[in-house]
Amino acid sequence: MSARRLDLALAEEGLARSRTHAQRIIAEGRARVDGAPALKPSHPVPEGAAVEVADVPDGIEYASRAAHKLAGALERLGVDPEGKRCLDAGASSGGFTDVLLRRGAARVIAVDIGRDQLAAHLRGHERLQIHDNTSIRGLRAQDVGGAADLITADLSFISLRTVLGDLAALSAPGADLVLMVKPQFEVGKAALPRTGVVSEPRERIRAVAGVAQAGLECGMSLLGVAQSDLPGQDGNLEYFVHLRAPRETPDAASAVPGEPVLERSAYDMIERAVSPLSTPSAPLRRAPEPTEGSRSA
Repeated sequence: MSARRLDLALAEEGLARSRTHAQRIIAEGRARVDGAPALKPSHPVPEGAAVEVADVPDGIEYASRAAHKLAGALERLGVDPEGKRCLDAGASSGGFTDVLLRRGAARVIAVDIGRDQLAAHLRGHERLQIHDNTSIRGLRAQDVGGAADLITADLSFISLRTVLGDLAALSAPGADLVLMVKPQFEVGKAALPRTGVVSEPRERIRAVAGVAQAGLECGMSLLGVAQSDLPGQDGNLEYFVHLRAPRETPDAASAVPGEPVLERSAYDMIERAVSPLSTPSAPLRRAPEPTEGSRSA
């Protein structure tokens, strides 16, 4: 019997959901043949060879590649979902949802504009509440059974800045928000190269700062920024911002007039996360308002 390709072997032995998924596992460096790392989908697997996948939590592959992004971000940002009521905006196949459930969330509310996309092993989970065909825009806490202690978001073709007010309305007092910033959807069409990849560090910095600024305008504070462990579509670098909702409703009488602006220390934090070797930058300017693409939240 001739040797099989590694991607085919992973799929046939149930270690990957498909050959495409197998290729992702291989690209992440998690495939093993007889205990040795194998880095190409075409790597030959002789008959009788042991094929394994490293770093598989609880013996079941995460619902999607995005799960590894959130898992790394939660570690670096020091956010623990255990015992919390969580909301995952843009749940899609459930990568973020999967991480939250495995890390002990009391409940996860999975919200997505699509339908029936969640991975099979998540459907019917006793701590999961599914809201398919649902936009995050206009959604309120009473629509999902109550406010969330932790909100995660992975949205495409839309700027996070356009939905931060909605996420704030879904947040319990003092809630944590761990949001994935995709610069290609934040910089605006004028600043987006034809390749669709935001390669200029200054533009990536401004994309992240724009989201942080929008959070500030919703009464939130910026606690941390971390680069994603894995790149996004077409190689775009992605980032997580950790925001915290106010613990109390601001008193209108004591509010400081004028638009809040990120402090220099917050902007420096963003610069260090996005471009560790960058030189001091110009003061923050508001990023251009994005135009919406074909898919909304």
